[in-house]
Amino acid sequence: MSDVITDASLRLAVTIGASSRKSLVSLLLGASAVCLILSGCAGSDGTKDDTDLWSETKLYSEATEKLNDADYAKCGKYFEKLEGRFPFGPYSQQAQINAAYCYWKAQETAQAQIAIDRFIKLHQGSPNLDYGYYLKGLISFNDDLGWLGKFTGQDLSERDPKAAKEAFESFKVVVERFPDSKYAPDSLDRMRYIVNSLAEADVIVARFYYQRGAYLASANRAQLVIRDYDRAPAVEEALFILTKSYEKLGMTDLSNDAARVFQLNFPESQMLLTGQRIKKERPWWQIWNK
Repeated sequence: MSDVITDASLRLAVTIGASSRKSLVSLLLGASAVCLILSGCAGSDGTKDDTDLWSETKLYSEATEKLNDADYAKCGKYFEKLEGRFPFGPYSQQAQINAAYCYWKAQETAQAQIAIDRFIKLHQGSPNLDYGYYLKGLISFNDDLGWLGKFTGQDLSERDPKAAKEAFESFKVVVERFPDSKYAPDSLDRMRYIVNSLAEADVIVARFYYQRGAYLASANRAQLVIRDYDRAPAVEEALFILTKSYEKLGMTDLSNDAARVFQLNFPESQMLLTGQRIKKERPWWQIWNK
């Protein structure tokens, strides 16, 4: 009997030991999970985000200081945190528009667009709404081509026109809804430049078609430029391409009519003789016809 009792006791002891080990392993795993969660809250580098303890005033002050120091990436994050933590505070509205500006200056266009769109949507009655639309236009306008664009001589007409059209619409809101705004004159200047750039882009397409013998397509695109951008400098080349395209298509009457219109509007042009339009190198704010 004692042997049976001893064997039973041993089996019980082994069972209890195994159970204890399982409990200990579970406890250790749970503790590890807690540590991972806590370390995640502290940050991927194991350091705590000091801004978590900052007051609204402190966060605004630090964000403004980063803005003044041209630390745009950090000031954008600070202003975004401010607006997120204190959405109904006195600095919330200004934080939204400042975050958009900082992200734009930091060339983080996507985040800048999100921030400015949120500001415009939430603050239609804001006295800074004119600047909101103006900044939205600047974010899309993006006339800074960077070193590669400057090296290759690329301009706005050689890029995707979608962003240019979006910028145009934002500047148009400033000019039409806020004609007395201090941002209205510059918005109008940029609208003119965008129109000229879009016209230039269509002329580039028309030239491409013409050079490859697609004369009907080149004539149609040239007509589009003349119809939609009648005061743009690119109209000169558009009329020339239209004249030559009709000539290639054997449409003599239409070619002669286009040539007469060309000579009437550009009597000093050398394009009919040289086939080249002289493009003056001017900054974007001086490139349109007034």
